[in-house]
Amino acid sequence: MIRTDVLIVGGGPSGSACAWRLRQAGMDCLILDQHAFPRVKPCAGWLTPEILTDLAFSPSDYPHGFTTFRSFQVSIRGFTFKLPTHQHAIRRVEFDDWLLRRSGAEFRQHTVKNITPTGDGYEVDGQFYARYLVGAGGTYCPVYRTLFKKDNPKDRQHLIVATEQEFPYDYTDDRCWLWFFEDRLPGYAWYVPKANGILNVGVGGKAEQLNANGDNLKNHWNRLVEKLDRMGLVRGHTYEPEAHSYYVRLKLPQVRKGNAFLVGDSAGLATLDMGEGIRPAVQSGLLAAESILKDRPYRLDAIPKYSFRSLLRLR
Repeated sequence: MIRTDVLIVGGGPSGSACAWRLRQAGMDCLILDQHAFPRVKPCAGWLTPEILTDLAFSPSDYPHGFTTFRSFQVSIRGFTFKLPTHQHAIRRVEFDDWLLRRSGAEFRQHTVKNITPTGDGYEVDGQFYARYLVGAGGTYCPVYRTLFKKDNPKDRQHLIVATEQEFPYDYTDDRCWLWFFEDRLPGYAWYVPKANGILNVGVGGKAEQLNANGDNLKNHWNRLVEKLDRMGLVRGHTYEPEAHSYYVRLKLPQVRKGNAFLVGDSAGLATLDMGEGIRPAVQSGLLAAESILKDRPYRLDAIPKYSFRSLLRLR
């Protein structure tokens, strides 16, 4: 049996941020994830400036591709305008691996199957034990499923389905494009050029609203592909998109039960307007660490529900 102070299930930004703060304070922790890192993660890779502050790093500290946008090209139901901003983009395959290694925590590739609360902690698969348990395993986190789901069902009205692809492409337009609510899409589509000739394109929307409209995301993906070709943004590419899902800001009655915590997508924290997930993930991971270290209540009220204010940040 491997014993540690804190078991963190999930090696993404929320789990790594939690581990980083715990290790800074000298607390032992172990991260478990079903995937080996680096691993591919479908994501536009949007970083707000606040994330750099929260994690105490600057672009010069980051060893991989890092893109800064001073404006976005935005279209809302066909009305197009330029939005001045100051935002960043990374590749999750690089960023998540860097955060995990930077945390200083021990990592094990392991698929969590059984979680058993004990008198004073949690046992995982008969192999791992800790007093504290952090669920950072994303939308289908086993910590949520085992300990929280019965009393904390997730509202499917907040479920977002997305389809996207990230691929090498010799793009000529280095602007970030965002299209909102076009063709009755209850969501938005995007074109995000990244460093070193990498492009991410995708579309996401509310699953329940798509169903109510008698629509599906594949139709909107096909429209996006046609738009990209028509605008000359992407031509001659054979797409192999990936689908995934997540929840925008939920109101779960419990995000802590005993010494078990939910962070990031396991708690449904993506912003309501933009589906921004990385910053809420990082913030929740840090808050969970502070709760463990200082025996504080664990609350997520301070995490912004919307991204709009950050979008308007110019420096």
